[in-house]
This record gives sequence, C-alpha cells and structure tokens, in this order.
Amino acid sequence: MLNAIKRVIIVFLGVVLQFGFAIIIRLFFYKYIGLITLFYSIVSILIVLAILKNSTRLSNDLPWMILILLFPIFGTILLFALGRSYSKNKLLKNIYKTEKEYSKYLEQNDYIKKEIFDNDMDNLRYIMNRTNNFVSKNNDITYYEFGEKFYPELLKELKKAEKFIFMEYFIINKGTMWNGILDILKEKAANGVDVRILYDDMGSLALLSTKYPKELGKYGIKCIPFNKLSPFRGIFMNNRDHRKMTIIDGKVAFSGGVNLSDEYINVNSKLGVWKDNGIKIVGDAIWNFTVMFLTMWNSNVKEDNDILKFKYEFKGKKDGSGFAVPYGVSPLYKDLIGEDVYINMINSAKKYLYIMTPYLIIDTDMVNALTRAAKRGVDVRIIVPGIPDKKIVYTQTTSFFKILHDNGVNIYKYSKGFVHSKIFLSDDIRAVVGTINMDYRSLYLHFENGIYMENMSVIKDIYKDFEITFNDSKKLTTEDVKTGFIKSLWQSILRLFAPLF
Repeated sequence: MLNAIKRVIIVFLGVVLQFGFAIIIRLFFYKYIGLITLFYSIVSILIVLAILKNSTRLSNDLPWMILILLFPIFGTILLFALGRSYSKNKLLKNIYKTEKEYSKYLEQNDYIKKEIFDNDMDNLRYIMNRTNNFVSKNNDITYYEFGEKFYPELLKELKKAEKFIFMEYFIINKGTMWNGILDILKEKAANGVDVRILYDDMGSLALLSTKYPKELGKYGIKCIPFNKLSPFRGIFMNNRDHRKMTIIDGKVAFSGGVNLSDEYINVNSKLGVWKDNGIKIVGDAIWNFTVMFLTMWNSNVKEDNDILKFKYEFKGKKDGSGFAVPYGVSPLYKDLIGEDVYINMINSAKKYLYIMTPYLIIDTDMVNALTRAAKRGVDVRIIVPGIPDKKIVYTQTTSFFKILHDNGVNIYKYSKGFVHSKIFLSDDIRAVVGTINMDYRSLYLHFENGIYMENMSVIKDIYKDFEITFNDSKKLTTEDVKTGFIKSLWQSILRLFAPLF
C-alpha cells in the first residue's frame, strides 16, 4: 500500500507542477506564451529523441515518450524519478563496483564450459556469458509447491547452523513465520554464529520500526535495511531489493517466491489460498547465492576482506546429470537479464511452455515471443491469480489476455486464490524458479534472483505442481477475455503508467 502511495505522490507533484507552471505562464507571461510553449516543446522533443536513440526495448520506452510529449514537465519528472538512473546514488554505485570486484570469485569450470558450448546449450551459455554466474552440476535441489511446506524445512536447516546464516528478503513481517525464525536466529547468534539480515526498507516500511535493526542488534544479529528511505530523497529511490534467499554455512541455500510473512505460509491470508513456492539447494550452486548476498552486504557495510572463507567445498557426487545456475538481476546491468532469460526459454520451447506469475505486464518483445511459440505449435499456458492483490495492477494484467488468447496462448485463473509463484517450465528439460515477476518493476528496476535448471530431476516435481495447479484453475474462454470500449480505453491508459505499479 505504501509503495502505491509513494508513487501516487510522485504523480500528484508532477501534475501540480505541470498545471501550476501553465497557470503562472498564462497569468504573468501571456505575452510570451508562444515562445515559452515552443521552448519546452523543443526540449521535450530532444528528450524523446535521446530516449529513442538509446532504446533497446522500444515498447517499454514508448510510454515515456508519449508522456513527455503530452506533458513535458510531468513526464520528465517521472522519467528522472522512476527511470533507470543510478549514477548519483552512492549505494548503487557501490553495488556496481562490488559486483565487478567479486566477479573474480565466479570463474567458470573449464570442463562445464566446454560441455555447454559443445552441446549448444544456448540458454546456459547466455546466462554464463552475460551475468558472470557460475554454472554447476554437483547439486541436489528440492522444490516446495507451497510456502507451508517450505517453512518447516527452512527452520530445520536453520537449527543446524554452525558458522553463519545470511538472509535477504523484500518483506519481513512480525508474526508466526518470522517469530519462529527469529527464535532460532537469537539462539544461534548467542552461540557465536554470524547472523546477518538484509531486508528492503520500502518492502517492510509499514511492517517494521526504523529502530528494528537496533532491536535485533541487542541479540547479536546484524541487520541492514536496504536502500533506506529518507523524507527528502525517498521518492526517487526506486531500485528495491526484491531478492529472497537464505544461505546457511555455505552448505544449504533456500530461495523462491516466499517472503517472511504469515500469508506466504497460508496463515491469515486474505486472498484465499496463497500459492507460492520455495526451493532448496545443496551443492556447488550455493556459492552464487553467497556472492550475491555478500555483494549487497559489503556495498552497505564493508565487512569482509576475504569472502572465500564463506565458501564450502562439496565432496561426493550429487544430481550430476543436470545443470543449475542461480543468477542475479540488477538495474545496473545493461542487459535485461530477467526478461532475456524468460524470452530465451520461450524461444527454445518445442512441446510446451508453462508459466506461473502474479503479474502480467509485459512488452511487445515478450508478447511476440509468447505468441510466436503458440503459433509454431507449442502448448503455451500462463497461470495468473484468481483473486488479485492489487486491483489496478490486475487490470493491467487482464489487458494482455485478449491478444495472447487470440494468438493461441492459454490463460488460466487460479480458482483458489492468489498466485505469487514466478516459474517458467518447458519440455521437461528447463525451468526457472525465483523472484522475477513478469512486470516492469521486476524486469527493469529491481534487484532480483532466479535459479535456472536444465536436465535436473527436480523438474519433474515442478511439472507435477503445474498439473495440480491447472486442475485448480479456470481456463479462460474467448468470451472471458472480451473487453468493452471503456474498459479497453482504461487499460490502454494504465499501460502508460506501467512504471508506477
């Protein structure tokens, strides 16, 4: 809710400045109104031309261009407040610098690199080349189809911690789930375990006190709120930490869509059944998570001179037939890693492509990839919530139903409640599980993480989850996706403001 309020404030200020400026001109400078109008029209055109020249995703840049041309002051304020600009933010510059520094710890195994190239594994090759993340084969991965199944396993592993516990989450909310975790963290910290918590300041703004890091510090738990909001520059701090991960002694890691709040384990959920997922990794792939966490941590507080002390060397063979690579998504990258990995999966699908996502606010590249796959005979299915958490965002989601349905993509609404899972699955071969929504904010603005898996045994469990969820969902018909003129117009207007939601 506060996220939405923040962005409404930005819009309100922009509108006030736009119309306030127009009123002042008409009252005091009416003689020069033609020259002034010409001046800021030229400026807006120059800004639009600059956007156009550097655009690699024109469909997502188009709303900016329309807004700036129609409302030069308002549109420009939005662009600078919400666009992908991080050059003046000290924390984001630190993250960029630390990512570069830590890339040396993610050197790829030559044998695996050769196997990937020799077998034309294009999706793995893209992730390896564009993210510098370590691809590994020595992993056991477990998939949990609901948060309430994930949670007991998380508690069990936390109790085993001997050296360190690293936790990074968008939301931490006091309640049954967090209290169960916190009791263990207090005990472990008292026994000398290095316990570190990183949570997003905006994601937990209405849930935790500004003094909460100090409260945890009394128990020996280190805690940092990411990209802390301030009353003076908070509305411009748009790059949030949406990642979700726990690393324990370098021996086991957890990720997926689950935040640390009761609704994620179906306690006091107001949206029916909360459909989410978790994933556990035991094996070499954990190192990617460890480096991601320490990049964020040491960009805030420089604490570790040698991060290799947190790397656990696994011995013995695990599920060696397949590949796993946890990877990070960042607004600091030139490439849109989150979207590109998804599109690469769509393009490589031959038999089927199944998707679960809470939001479906996508650009023409994604729309075209999905519809092309359907037209070449791929069974493309997308599961979205039956009960939405944000009505305006859901209206934007539904605006894509007709074009996708008319081109052969099957849309399913989860009948039991809200889907928060972010999963791609294709051909019994490839899967992505993580935090990356199919919306503007996840694909363009937030720090996210995903786990790409290929030829791993866990993929059959993800497939079973899809089968069950399809049975618990309603497949939309041609009649279901129809919209009247007024609703279509409203949906089109909302698409202009996609960066706000």
